[in-house]
Amino acid sequence: MIERFRLETGRLILRGWRDDDVAPFHAMGYDPEVMRYLGPPMSLADAEAARDRMNALIVSRGYCFWAVERRADGAFLGFCGLKPGPEGTPIADEIEIGWRLARHAWGQGYAREAAQASLDWGWKNTEAPDIAAITNIDNVRSWGLMERLGMTRDHAGDFDHPAVPLGDPLRPHILYRIARLAISRPATP
Repeated sequence: MIERFRLETGRLILRGWRDDDVAPFHAMGYDPEVMRYLGPPMSLADAEAARDRMNALIVSRGYCFWAVERRADGAFLGFCGLKPGPEGTPIADEIEIGWRLARHAWGQGYAREAAQASLDWGWKNTEAPDIAAITNIDNVRSWGLMERLGMTRDHAGDFDHPAVPLGDPLRPHILYRIARLAISRPATP
C-alpha cells in the first residue's frame, strides 16, 4: 500500500492505491458503460496490475492516475491524475492527464474537480511545458471535460492508438493539450 501521496479538494481525496481499491475498480472495469470507449472488460488480474503500475509510478515519478475517494464517506470513485503518456503515441514523452469514474459518480462534477486538482498539482510540481489528454474520438463526455478544463484540440496530434487492434472503432484517438502559459495568473499590483 502506498500512502506517500494525498491531495485533497473540497469533496475528494486523490491518493495512492490500496488493496481494497481493487474490488471496486474491477467492478468499474466490468461495467459496459464505463468501458464503452476503453475496451473489453477488465479481469481482476488487470485491476491488480493497474494498482501495482500506479503505485510504482508514485514511487518513481511522484505521480500517477491516483485513486479518487469521496471525502464524505471514503467511497472509491475511480481514478484521476497524471502519468507518462503511452508508448507509441504522440504523447509518449509527455505528461498525460486522465480519469475514469464509476458510473454512480458521473454527473456530479467529481471528474472536473479531480482533474483541475491534478492539473494544478502538475503545474506546481513538474516542469512540464504542457499537459496532454487523449480519448477515443467518440467519447464526447471525456473530450467535453478536456475543453471545460481549458484544453484545446491538437488536430495534428490525432492518431490511431497502437494498443487497439486495426479496424476496432476504439482505435481513432484525439489529442488535447493545455500549456503552462494558459494558466491564469494573478494580476500583479
